[in-house]
Amino acid sequence: MKLISTTALALLIGAGALLTTTVGASAEIVCNHDNDCWHVKKHHDFRPEFGVVVHPDDWKWKEGEKFRWREHEGDDQGYWKGGVWLKF
Repeated sequence: MKLISTTALALLIGAGALLTTTVGASAEIVCNHDNDCWHVKKHHDFRPEFGVVVHPDDWKWKEGEKFRWREHEGDDQGYWKGGVWLKF
């Protein structure tokens, strides 16, 4: 009986950990009109005047499209414009 209880508890803990990582994952790719793209770790509501498009994390540009990756230091609360990282 103790083996069954221990096994059931281990399964519950494992399922909880899996659910947490699945639900918590909300990374996205954001691109601006300069064709700069960068990763964000969580969803942000970018204002229209920022001129960005938000894509799912598995997005890839099509053959012949010209984009470039840009990354930034620190948190991801900002956006690239004219080659400069602007925080919001």
